[in-house]
Amino acid sequence: METNDLKNVSNYNYGIEKIFKDAQDFLPINGTDYVELYVGNAKQAAHYYKTAFGFQSLAYAGLETGVRDRVSYVLVQDKIRLVLTSPLQSGNTISDHIAKHGDGVKVIALWVDDARKAFELTTSRGAEVYFEPVVEKDDDGEVVRAGIRTYGDTVHIFIERKNYKGVFMPGYSAWTSEYNPGPTGLKYIDHMVGNVELGAMNKWAGFYADVMGFANLVTFDDKDISTQYTALMSKVMTNGNGRIKFPINEPAKGIKKSQVEEYLDFYEGPGCQHIAVATDDIVFTISEMRKRGVDFLFVPGKYYDTVQERVGEIAEDMSTLKSLGIMVDRDEEGYLLQIFTKPVEDRPTLFFEIIQRKGARSFGKGNFQALFESIEAEQARRGTL
Repeated sequence: METNDLKNVSNYNYGIEKIFKDAQDFLPINGTDYVELYVGNAKQAAHYYKTAFGFQSLAYAGLETGVRDRVSYVLVQDKIRLVLTSPLQSGNTISDHIAKHGDGVKVIALWVDDARKAFELTTSRGAEVYFEPVVEKDDDGEVVRAGIRTYGDTVHIFIERKNYKGVFMPGYSAWTSEYNPGPTGLKYIDHMVGNVELGAMNKWAGFYADVMGFANLVTFDDKDISTQYTALMSKVMTNGNGRIKFPINEPAKGIKKSQVEEYLDFYEGPGCQHIAVATDDIVFTISEMRKRGVDFLFVPGKYYDTVQERVGEIAEDMSTLKSLGIMVDRDEEGYLLQIFTKPVEDRPTLFFEIIQRKGARSFGKGNFQALFESIEAEQARRGTL
């Protein structure tokens, strides 16, 4: 490596470390505890995520466990926990959420050592209360929870579980099943992206900075993320240890309707656009998920004509990546491989990103053009571009 290259890497590393230090970190977060989706039929959704994504049965709450208003299935794969919740009757907040938004993310739960303190710190800085701290107990100990609101109808719940040794939380029982397809190699949540209305990106980036002590890791403007038809802007917010990363997207003016605008139209407001989940072997993961019926965005064939020149030498076989539709990008610390599913419900809203990081800390800026072209092709087929 040339001297100038070493200098660039050193400067980049310094910049990244400074960003993490700039996060005030008055709110220590250990990681993502779980993500809860409100869905129309939790039993069937659980079957889908087990079959297609390789999640495993973990816990259940419903009439049989004393819960009268809803049913929840908890799925796990390595460090990822999904909670799929459906109402048992109409005329409540869960059914109203589904009627408005369709299936989508309601709760991004954050694992903390002290939920009461997290609640006090964030509400004292202006966070709107979702619910006050509550202590829930059973024979396996106690869990403390508290909630605040963020963009749209999305909420954060602080989870303190250091005094709990049960399967998930009080009110849940272990869920065993004879149907257990193997995992697909998903490891943890890398980041979660929120879509907000035009002019609201800075507001919510400021919320994460001022209320939760996050720092701005990177900003993309409409020159970075655009095609000849559509554009968007994004700010990536991170907490101090880098375990929680929330890109916030807003639409930018373009000739046609952008993916963010399409999302806002069909979700009927701001919400979580996609969940990025990490793997250590993306070729295995995507091969498995394709076999199980997961649909991925088509990557234009011309993308692979120049990708090798742009990213340099990688360990993976490029022809294999092309056959699976996996994209590659490089930054000063390494490279990453990524691919995006099509929406996982009938409304063109929530989708998943599968990502493998080989040193890179970035978000695939070099792939934005191809990704947007793929999304626009899907929008055109839907008649929403």
